[in-house]
Amino acid sequence: MLHSSQAVRLSARAGAQLRGRRFASHGAPQFNEPSGWLFGEKPLPPGQKRVKESWENIWYFGMFGSMAFAMVMLYYKPDNSVESWALHEAKERMEARGEIYRYSPSSSPSS
Repeated sequence: MLHSSQAVRLSARAGAQLRGRRFASHGAPQFNEPSGWLFGEKPLPPGQKRVKESWENIWYFGMFGSMAFAMVMLYYKPDNSVESWALHEAKERMEARGEIYRYSPSSSPSS
């Protein structure tokens, strides 16, 4: 068995070791330093063409294709608003009572 003074010394040493460690930080923060170039790419010399990376075309087609699809779907979206339902219901009830729901101006004699 450990004496109480040895146990205190061991626990103090273990506490000091644990306090000095940074378990999840993995050292100093790393980031790309700003270079002043757009997206960190230096301009190419005259006559050279930029080579696209493999993911770029997929991203363009996916992003703009999904936007076009969303616009078409929003254009053809069914009208489920309360106002349109109420108008349709009112027209049906007026037709059932024999009333005319469209305004037709009466022909009045002109002066």
